[in-house]
Amino acid sequence: MERPRETAFFESINRPNLLMGADRKLVLFAATMSAAIAISAMALWSICVGVVIWPFALQVFRMMAKADPLMFPVYLKHVQYLKSYPAKSLIDVEDYTTPTNWR
Repeated sequence: MERPRETAFFESINRPNLLMGADRKLVLFAATMSAAIAISAMALWSICVGVVIWPFALQVFRMMAKADPLMFPVYLKHVQYLKSYPAKSLIDVEDYTTPTNWR
């Protein structure tokens, strides 16, 4: 009997797309918002707020990615299908119909 064919498994293909240890989109959004807060008022207090928000947000996003690197994309899918699939049993659903934009 022949051995089953083995295929190479490349980890880089399946690795989540992270930046600075957190989800790329969240890190870039936090950096943009921190910079916008720091630049918008052009005062010392706004710069301090922007500098404080950035590492705090980055640490929160790192902890989130450490728990599950795909947590943010899964959450986005959840929000996308929220109206299509209500989280209720069939008994509790009040006159639920299929959305008109259903494909």
